Amino acid sequence: MTQELESRMKTNAGTIATTSVPHQIVSGKTPVETDAVIIGAGPVGLFQVFELGLLEIKAHVIDSLPVVGGQCVELYPDKPIYDIPAVPMYTGQELTDNLLKQIAPFEPTFHLNQEVTGVEKREDGRFNLETSAGTLFITKTIFIAAGVGSFQPRTLKVEGIEQFEGTQLFYRVKNPASFQGKNIVICGGGDSALDWALNLIGKAESVVLIHRREDFRAAPASVAKMKQLCENYEMQFLVGQITGMETKDDKLSEIKVTCADGVTRRLPLDDLLVFFGLSPKLGPIAEWGLDIERKQLKVVSTEKFETSVPGIFAVGDINTYPGKKKLILSGFHEAALAAFGAAPYIFPDKKIHMQYTTTSPKLHKILGVESPIFD
Repeated sequence: MTQELESRMKTNAGTIATTSVPHQIVSGKTPVETDAVIIGAGPVGLFQVFELGLLEIKAHVIDSLPVVGGQCVELYPDKPIYDIPAVPMYTGQELTDNLLKQIAPFEPTFHLNQEVTGVEKREDGRFNLETSAGTLFITKTIFIAAGVGSFQPRTLKVEGIEQFEGTQLFYRVKNPASFQGKNIVICGGGDSALDWALNLIGKAESVVLIHRREDFRAAPASVAKMKQLCENYEMQFLVGQITGMETKDDKLSEIKVTCADGVTRRLPLDDLLVFFGLSPKLGPIAEWGLDIERKQLKVVSTEKFETSVPGIFAVGDINTYPGKKKLILSGFHEAALAAFGAAPYIFPDKKIHMQYTTTSPKLHKILGVESPIFD
């Protein structure tokens, strides 16, 4: 992360990491009148800012997390992402940092550590919107880019182990360097568990992976690599479940693992990483009168990704439609079409023309770049 991206600021939500993107602190009960409110500050929500900005639509962004970046930053900031077009590899943090640079010309306003608690349609066609921090909005359009909604990691059910959360028990990795030279136990059978087991080989003193069965939900290549490492005695894999723990000097010293053979083994450790997946919850969104299918928001068409309530759009993992693929790049595509779909609500008397950032002097001015001269 560059020095520019490490600048910090204070808001009513506390100290948050930010960039040089200008931020505005909104407080009090006076409603903020705006053209667009984006719910969710993950990659798709951030790119929604960009697509709206190209159409000269200013946006306010709300997120329940204390930092921007969504799941990419909260759950796997250092995990590589390989399917962003023209970028061979990004980490979740790098993707977020570069999206923030990209939207800087549009000066979005972020309201972090807040959840939208209520939305209602006004007689004039706009929406009243309120957050858990008491921030009020009157907005012409709403874009829901909330990923899987409000999410919490599924926790390990061992009595008393919660006291070590954040010190020796971790449900997400924010600082991989902190595991250097330690005896690590990783529990889980999905991509996160396998990815971190492989990542920590050669860095941690030892790595033991525990999963309740032989079958994994992770990428086959990762599973094959893990098994090869086990054959080379570079790590260990146990089929079983954690059923107890031991402490020494007020620290977690051992876990008890009941294995597939019925034997309970004691496993010494320094740190325990648990990746049981997320428990997604739509939260208050479920009460807004939108059509919902399997905890996802149905869109009326893939022409503009509008929900069953006119003026409310859904982009990214939160939405569903025939052929939906939960990919970041798909969310970027949806954000572009949603912006054009929303424009008539904001500029009802204006014809919106398609322009290209490569050749449009108007867009160059908006972006603050010089227009290129072509021979």
